[in-house]
Amino acid sequence: MTHTSPVAPSRVFRVGLIGYGLAGSVFHAPLIAATEGLRLDTIVTANPERQQQARTEFPDVRIAAAPDELWARADDLDLIVIASPNKTHVPLATAALKAGLPVVVDKPIAGTAAQARELAALADERGLLLSVFQNRRWDHDFLTLQKLLADGELGDVYRFESRFERWRPELKGGWRESGDPAEVGGLLYDLGSHVVDQALVLFGPAASVYAESDVRRPGAEADDDTFIAITHTSGVRTHLYASATTAQLGPRFRVLGSKAGYVKYGLDPQEAALREGERPTPGKDWGVEPEDLWGRLGSGESPVTGGGHPVPTLPGAYPAYYAALAAALQSTAENPVTALEAAAALDVLEAARRSARDGVAVTL
Repeated sequence: MTHTSPVAPSRVFRVGLIGYGLAGSVFHAPLIAATEGLRLDTIVTANPERQQQARTEFPDVRIAAAPDELWARADDLDLIVIASPNKTHVPLATAALKAGLPVVVDKPIAGTAAQARELAALADERGLLLSVFQNRRWDHDFLTLQKLLADGELGDVYRFESRFERWRPELKGGWRESGDPAEVGGLLYDLGSHVVDQALVLFGPAASVYAESDVRRPGAEADDDTFIAITHTSGVRTHLYASATTAQLGPRFRVLGSKAGYVKYGLDPQEAALREGERPTPGKDWGVEPEDLWGRLGSGESPVTGGGHPVPTLPGAYPAYYAALAAALQSTAENPVTALEAAAALDVLEAARRSARDGVAVTL
C-alpha cells in the first residue's frame, strides 16, 4: 500500500526534530523521511549515543545539542517536531511558535487542557500551524472500526471497550514511570492519551467520566493500571483500559451495537515494524495484518470460539499523518489533529485523575 500527500507538494518543508528517544527515532524521524514534501533537516539531542545513532541512520542530517540552535536558524526551517519528554512539550512549543515556526507536538501536547488551549491561542495569534501527533488514529483496527461504523454494520453502538494492555511486571525506569507531577508520567497520560482520543473521535464529546487508577508494581511511583469509563453526549458508554500489569490480555476492541458486535485482538503491526528498522516505501505493503488476526463481526456467539465472521483489517497508515501535515502546511488540507482536539482529551484525563482520587464521577 502506497501513501502519498492529498495534493502533490509544491515545495519541500525543512523539519527540525527535537528528541531522539523512542518517539523521535522510531516514529517521527522515519515517517518524516518517508513523506513527500518533507525533509528532515536537523535532529536535536544532547545524548552522545543518540547523536551517533542519528548520524548513522541519517548521515545527511544536521545534529544539534540544544533546541536554541534551531531558534537561531529559524529562517532555514519550516517545521519543528517535538518528541522530547512530556514536561518539555509546552516550553518548547511556545519557543518554536514565538520563533515563527509551525509545530508538531507528540502526545500529550501538555499536562493540562488549559496549557493546550493557551498553545492553540498562541498559534492562532501567530497564524501558525500547531498539530498533535496522535498516530493511533491511523491504527489498522481503528480505521477498520471507523469503516464498520460508517457502513452501519453494528447498528446503534451501545458500548465501546478499548484496551491498551501490556504485561510488564518489572519497571523499566525513566520519566514515563516517574511519580513527579512535573514529568506528566504514568499510563493515564501515556497510553490513556491514545485510548481517550480514539473514543472521542469515534463517539463524540464526553458528558461524564469515572476512573480507577492504581499503582500495582513494587517500587512503582506512577499509575500503571487504569480504567476510565466515559459517558458520551451521544449516549454511548466507553470503557477504556490502560495497563502494564495485565497477565492475560483482553481484546483490543470490543464494540457492541444493536445489530452486531465487533471484537479485535492484537496490536497494530506498524510500531513493531518501525522498531525493527522497516520503513514505509512506495510500492511496498505497509501496516498489513495476516488473515488469522482479523477481527470478527457477528452476534450471539463468542468470537473466541468462532462466532461471527472475520472482517478484513484495513492496513494501518501512520505515514498518512505526515502526508496530511505536509498538505496542511501548503494550505491544501486541514490540520490532521488540532490542539483543541488534544485539549478535549486532556479534559477527560484531568477528570479521570480527579475521579480516581476522589472516588466520584465527574461531570464535564
